[in-house]
Amino acid sequence: MREMSLHVVGADHPNRDGGNRRFEILLCRPGELVTLSPEPRNPVDPNAVRVFSVRGVQIGYLTADRAAWIAAMLRGGREVTAIFQQATPAGAAVRIALDGTVPRLPALPETTGAADADADAGFWPDEVPPDD
Repeated sequence: MREMSLHVVGADHPNRDGGNRRFEILLCRPGELVTLSPEPRNPVDPNAVRVFSVRGVQIGYLTADRAAWIAAMLRGGREVTAIFQQATPAGAAVRIALDGTVPRLPALPETTGAADADADAGFWPDEVPPDD
């Protein structure tokens, strides 16, 4: 099974309907399902992948460095399941799993002191990057 955390960016841009992405991110809870939706007609990036909350409100886009890979999998019919992981300064992080598995939130790292607790604001990177 393969799981990874991905960044969601573009939280400061308003949605077409005037909705506020940052506000919606504040409503999201860790573990809630999110929907990934390719946007092939995006004028900036034809590989763009939108991210929608469980309430159907767009919270942003996957970063361009991963969007092409995820969009190709979605176009190819590969199942990609995503959950909200946490809010981040740039927007959010989501956790994905492939081929019908359900992603799990990563365990919080052990901290040894106050300085460690503030490092990376609680973002948990994967130990091994994907090779796809």
